[in-house]
Amino acid sequence: MNPIAKDLNAVIEAGNPYIYEMLSDIGRQLFFPKGILSQSAEAKEKAHAINATIGIAKEGAGIMHFPSVMRLIEGLTPEESLTYAPSFGIPGLRKQWQTEMRAKNPGLVGREISLPVVTCGITHAISIFADLWTNPGDTVLLPDMMWGNYNMIMGVRKGVKITHFPLFDQKGGFNLAAVEARAKELAERDGKVIALFNFPHNPTGYSATENECRALADILTGIAESGKNVVAVLDDAYFGLFYEPEVMKESLFAKLCGRHPRLLPIKLDGATKENYVWGLRVGFITYGCAAASNLAGVHEALEKKTAGCIRGNISNAAHLSQSLVLKSLLNDAYQTEKKEKFEILKNKAVRVKAVVHDSKYAGAWDVYPFNSGYFMCIRLKTVNAEKLRVHLLDKYGVGLISIGDHDLRVAFSCIEESDVQLLFDTILKGVRDLEK
Repeated sequence: MNPIAKDLNAVIEAGNPYIYEMLSDIGRQLFFPKGILSQSAEAKEKAHAINATIGIAKEGAGIMHFPSVMRLIEGLTPEESLTYAPSFGIPGLRKQWQTEMRAKNPGLVGREISLPVVTCGITHAISIFADLWTNPGDTVLLPDMMWGNYNMIMGVRKGVKITHFPLFDQKGGFNLAAVEARAKELAERDGKVIALFNFPHNPTGYSATENECRALADILTGIAESGKNVVAVLDDAYFGLFYEPEVMKESLFAKLCGRHPRLLPIKLDGATKENYVWGLRVGFITYGCAAASNLAGVHEALEKKTAGCIRGNISNAAHLSQSLVLKSLLNDAYQTEKKEKFEILKNKAVRVKAVVHDSKYAGAWDVYPFNSGYFMCIRLKTVNAEKLRVHLLDKYGVGLISIGDHDLRVAFSCIEESDVQLLFDTILKGVRDLEK
């Protein structure tokens, strides 16, 4: 094992041996290399005469570039857009995202969290989590309705087994009883629990209520108190898009941080959906563990392992994207623009809810609960979902996503509010066509 990895492991184990136990085999081996990176950093600070360490091209006093490229990037210098970013992410963005996270999650007051590490979107963040915290053959707990790419990231690429619990109970709320039963079963069988929760949820658009999140946090903490390690991963891709009063307005991460030494909350979020910059691919990983001593050192060690994983994976997320997101966060218009776009999406969700429950659709489908995010789902009663999807596309030019035999996902985020009625009327037409 590399000596740097040994040193990081020693810091983690001294502060919280349970966190060290939770690391995957790869996670224990990971480190942030010195070598070229550290030598270049030292040279940047001290090489006032000549610096011949950086693997980029310079021309005169500046960064070599095509003027035709820089003309496309208004307001940014070549140093802010064309050079490599650190594998951790650019420092200003990491600090600002942490500041934003604390503002959006009042429950983090008084709690220590790591500095977010920048990833190339939240999909990449999930992949880095899987590298650091899962081994082939491990089991990850997810709801029965889930984003299909989880299986590609963890099941196919990592050899992780995915087990499910029913997302909704009979009353249409988050199925706390099922989560508790399945998690305790895994804890007893494996000696640990790795669970991933996604609010607002893809594909259903459901977010747990304040009471449900409080109960879920107590369940996970109770398992940790029983002597079992718990890794709780919070995929907060659609964070903040909460449309109804009873929905908890902060991340479950805030209720889990520092709760118990055997409980490790990991927050995966990003500007991707929150700030409508999907193609910029800027995500983050943040840790909120407890430690008997040197908590800051434990968090720093986890940041270094995470950055090392990124270094050995994609090297770093794009500097241009990071600079754009940071400048947006610091812009005076940021909060106004964010509220404006939120209201547009909320109005779409409200319109969908008003239309989709019309009694004329009752014989064709049931509606899964939804209160947030980009999506909602219907459960078809009389026809196959994939057959209906293809029929709607071929005959009416309407595109939806089929999930299994009975479910259709509607991304109301990408349709106009004025088209909601037409959309569901057309789906009903398609159902009637197939019934004939």
